[in-house]
Amino acid sequence: MSAPKNVLAVVPPHVGGRATGAALAGLFPADAPVTVVESAGEDPDALRAARVILTALAPVTAEHLAQATGLELVQCASHGFDYVDTDAARARGIPVCTIGSSGAEAQNVAEQTFALMLALAKQVLPAHQALAAGEWALPRLQPSLTELSGKTLGIVGLGQIGRQVARRAAAFDMTILYAGRHRLPEEAEQALGGARFVPLEELLASSDYVTLHAPLTEDTRHLLDAGRLALLRPTAFVVNTARGALIDQDALADALEKGALAGAGLDVFDPEPPAPDSRLLRAPNVVLSPHVGGVTRETVIRIALAAVQNVLGFLAGTAPQDVVD
Repeated sequence: MSAPKNVLAVVPPHVGGRATGAALAGLFPADAPVTVVESAGEDPDALRAARVILTALAPVTAEHLAQATGLELVQCASHGFDYVDTDAARARGIPVCTIGSSGAEAQNVAEQTFALMLALAKQVLPAHQALAAGEWALPRLQPSLTELSGKTLGIVGLGQIGRQVARRAAAFDMTILYAGRHRLPEEAEQALGGARFVPLEELLASSDYVTLHAPLTEDTRHLLDAGRLALLRPTAFVVNTARGALIDQDALADALEKGALAGAGLDVFDPEPPAPDSRLLRAPNVVLSPHVGGVTRETVIRIALAAVQNVLGFLAGTAPQDVVD
């Protein structure tokens, strides 16, 4: 007799809750019953019976994993996996998977990255706010208006999303530097506008724009701390559409308030949503968005399909894809 194919779909309220979970459950066949919850510990019986946990940005802790005695797979409906206790899963021999190779989020996150970069370069928000208040702000804003063309873009993490950003940067005639764990083959670098692999410190010191596309791990938490932020030119901009905790947010606020950076574009925060008293909400020359980089209608469909397909393949006996190292 084959093992039951019980799936626990964990969809917290801030990404749609039960309604989104019901739509997700509808993608599974009848022989793979899906229980939808808004937190992993909400239904202890379903957690205990689950062969697969499919989580949409909901925490899966060591305690949850210990209770899930029948668990064989954790599937993240995202490129990131920082909300899962991967050490506890690894100790149990349970693979944790992302949707990384699908590129489901890559298009929209890359577009959001450029939306933030262009808003900073063209001073879109101050210009709008001034006009709405009755001020023709061209004389005041003109000295800070810049072009992307001819500027150097430093990409931290050249995975699926980082490569989409590099392709767009090449179209804007930007010089592309990148840093990460691995260097790409030379032909891949040439296909991405002649992207050049450099150490992180050199990238920070040389770039007009720095954009983050690395996963959040213990090694990358506060990757941009006060010391690394100090390597940036005072005319440089920082853009983060990956994970908020990649940047020491207090150090970033310090740099912005002191004028040590020209500005920042942020789609992600630590925590989310940011506290009402967060200094970044009032820092000079920031453009902020509420983690919209992966939630267009098109993106959500691609994410759901990629996550479900990986789970169904696993339940059918195929090795899971995008297993976290």
